Amino acid sequence: MTELLAPEIDSADPASFPWSVFHDRHPVLIERVATALPRPAAQRDALAVLLAESTSGVVTALDVESLRHEPWPWWRPEYRGLPWGETPFLWAESYFYRRLLDAVEYFRPGLWRGLDPFGPTKAAELAGAEVDQELAALDDLAGRPADEQWDALVGSSLWGNRADLSFQAGPTASSATSGLIADDSDALRGLLHDGPAGEVHLLADNAGREVLPDLVLLDHLLESGLATAVVLHVKPHPYYVSDATVADVLAAVARLRDAGGRAATVGGRLFERVRTGHLELATHEFFCGPLTYDAMPVALRERLGRASLTISKGDLNYRRLVGDRRWHPTAPFAELTGHFPSPVAALRTLKCDVAVGLTEERAESLDATGKAWRTNGEYAVIHVRG
Repeated sequence: MTELLAPEIDSADPASFPWSVFHDRHPVLIERVATALPRPAAQRDALAVLLAESTSGVVTALDVESLRHEPWPWWRPEYRGLPWGETPFLWAESYFYRRLLDAVEYFRPGLWRGLDPFGPTKAAELAGAEVDQELAALDDLAGRPADEQWDALVGSSLWGNRADLSFQAGPTASSATSGLIADDSDALRGLLHDGPAGEVHLLADNAGREVLPDLVLLDHLLESGLATAVVLHVKPHPYYVSDATVADVLAAVARLRDAGGRAATVGGRLFERVRTGHLELATHEFFCGPLTYDAMPVALRERLGRASLTISKGDLNYRRLVGDRRWHPTAPFAELTGHFPSPVAALRTLKCDVAVGLTEERAESLDATGKAWRTNGEYAVIHVRG
């Protein structure tokens, strides 16, 4: 197994990207969560304790009351007492966010139960003027040839919240997406256009501006007959900062309906398709855990196994799909995803160290740029395993 040759990524090295996540990004995040709402002193103190522990302390356990809400035994007791940086990065990041929910009393009975700590940020992004501009571009896209429309919808879903690339078609989009460093888009097109239509699943990534193009793409699959039904898998509760929940998806559908023009038409169709079940919103506790997809429970595996295609969106899903390990960038995507129960396509903008499925020439040319190409968000991949 290739997996045996690649160690798991950790955050021990101060020069590494994972170290910067804990020491540069998380302090900003904690401050935002602590101040966006008028939180009581106990919550602010708990957030401060979490930040101190995760940057300079050792792993401590969730308390007994909190664990009563935890259906999975994945918060590894063997990691307790270790410095956070010595635990696997995927696990440590997940545990950080689980502890953050504990600090803001998300699972506890009381006034703060079920209140999304990232809700203010998500709402502000969805209401932004940039979203209006992006959705207005759908009106121009309607007059384009079918192939250009398809490329634009896939490209917008791939690049997520890069407003300069949203729903673009034609020469402008071609030059703007030069950061695509692995491109199986022909294989993706073939899976959806050349065979019989089936049920397509999408593993959602972020809410707000990123789930909007995903919803537009799913609407297109249904409207064009490329899928008989679609299933959008979201998180059962807040997880990483912007991860999409059911509430976030419904807010995005409402944003589309209120936008006017073609966006409103798409939003109206999506609203009805959720009601009729042609667009199913699904979730599972496994999506809020630190395990890779080869360890998914039987029921979820069987559910995804009925898909004619599963589209995996974003960086976290990609890490869970191929394994959060120090792969050589030429490690084959098809081999690393052989465990997945359906044909799978990954649409991913690179924002962490994991990179696979590249040619040797491409990897060498990227290294020669001197850029942090794995983590700076300038590059993307479309990988497909049929």
